[in-house]
Amino acid sequence: MKNDANVAIEIVKAPTSKIDSVDFENLSFGHIFTDHMMVCDYENGAWKRPKIVPYGPITLEPAAKVFHYGQAVFEGMKAYKDKDDKIWMFRPLENFKRINKSSSRMAIPEIPEEYFMPALEELVKLEKDWIKKGFGNSLYIRPFVIATEAGVSASPSKNYKFMIICSPAKSYYTGEVRVQFSERFSRAADGGVGSAKAAGNYGAQFYPTGLANAEGFQQIIWTDASTHEFLEEAGTMNIFFRINDTLITAPTNDRILDGVTRKSIIKMAEENNINVEVRKVAVKEIIEAANNGTLKEIFGTGTAAVINPIAGFGYQGKKYELPKLTDSYASFLKDALMKIQYNLAEDKFDWRYLVE
Repeated sequence: MKNDANVAIEIVKAPTSKIDSVDFENLSFGHIFTDHMMVCDYENGAWKRPKIVPYGPITLEPAAKVFHYGQAVFEGMKAYKDKDDKIWMFRPLENFKRINKSSSRMAIPEIPEEYFMPALEELVKLEKDWIKKGFGNSLYIRPFVIATEAGVSASPSKNYKFMIICSPAKSYYTGEVRVQFSERFSRAADGGVGSAKAAGNYGAQFYPTGLANAEGFQQIIWTDASTHEFLEEAGTMNIFFRINDTLITAPTNDRILDGVTRKSIIKMAEENNINVEVRKVAVKEIIEAANNGTLKEIFGTGTAAVINPIAGFGYQGKKYELPKLTDSYASFLKDALMKIQYNLAEDKFDWRYLVE
C-alpha cells in the first residue's frame, strides 16, 4: 500500500559525504550514521513542515522534559536494496501505526501519516548509496520523538521533536546466545507501558541484564510481574518456543510489544503448515519440556536480528542446553522472511514497500 500524499519536504544537503570513510565490511551495529537526518517540530499545537538536514548534534534546553519525565518513543525498521538497485522497506506502515500507539500512551501528539511516510521515503532515497546490495546488508532506520519543552513541572510537554536517523547494517550475529529466566525482575506490569516502544522500557532493562551477564548469560527472558510464572519477552525481542513441532509464543497485551517481525513469523509459520499456539507460556512447562527432551528450540524475533536462536537457558541456578538442529524452524523462517525482504521470493502477503 502506497501513500499518495505530496508533502513538500525541505531538503538541505550535506556539503560533503562521509561514506567513503566507512568500512562497510566491518560495521558495528548502530554506531555509524548516514549523512542526513529528518527533523520535524511540534509547536503551538501542530506539527511543522518536515526538514531533511545534515546529520549532526541538536541543541536542547537542560530543562527539556525528555530529560526529566522520559517522554520519548522510538521505532526500528530497515530498508533493503535488491539486485536491480530497487529499494524496499518491510511493512513500514506497521511501524508508523505503532509509533503513534506508543506516542498516544506517552501523551505525545500523533504524527500524521502524510508527514511520516513522505519524510521517511525522501530520507531513504537521499541515503540510497548507504544501502549496500547483498543478503544481510541493510539500512537500519530509527524514527523517534522526544519532548523538548523547557520546564520541570510534572506535566506533558507542549513541544516535541520527531526525527529519523539511519545507520548502515550488516547481518546481525552475536554468537551463541544463552538467556536467564527472570525470577525477580520484570520488563513491564499490567496497566503500564510495556506495549509502547517507550525509551524508558529499555533503559530499565540494563541493570538486570547486567546481573545476568555477570552469570554468563547474554540476555533475560522476562517473566510476568505478578507471579513470575509466565515467560513473556527476551531482552528487546519477542520470544518463541518450539515444543515437539509446535511453536508457542505469548499473546500481546499491555506488557508485551506487538512486534512486526513477531506477527510476520506467525503468519509465515502458519502458511508453511507449522502449528502455532499464541497463549501463555509457563516457566514450569518449558522446564518440563527441557527435561523430557521435547523442547527443540527457543528463538527471539525483532527488526535487528530478524530471528536470534537461543542455545541454552538458566533458571534457579540450573543451566539447560538446547539441541543443535539441522532443520530448525528458526533458520527456515529467517531465510524465508529475508528472501521476501530482499525481493528474492514471492511476497504473498504484500509486505514489501517499494521506495520510488
